[in-house]
Amino acid sequence: MKGILIQFSIAKMSTEQYDQVVAELEEAGLGNIPERLYHVAAANGEGLHVTDVWSSEEAFNKFGETMVPAMINNGVEPAEPLILKVHNIIHS
Repeated sequence: MKGILIQFSIAKMSTEQYDQVVAELEEAGLGNIPERLYHVAAANGEGLHVTDVWSSEEAFNKFGETMVPAMINNGVEPAEPLILKVHNIIHS
């Protein structure tokens, strides 16, 4: 299974806000779910760039039903994701 790549560039999201959103997702039982294969978050100026690999777009959309309200609760305006079909993954 190759899955899909999801990328967000969120112009105004601090690492503190990110940590708060992650804590809310963990409280909801969504901190480390098998459908999300990889997750990377990196600071980018005043914002954050997030890249995930998901097993399917449906799994990501279900996760988003909890993630988007958590972002809004923490003062973050959700960004539109770039969604791409994964062609290959090479593990080290």
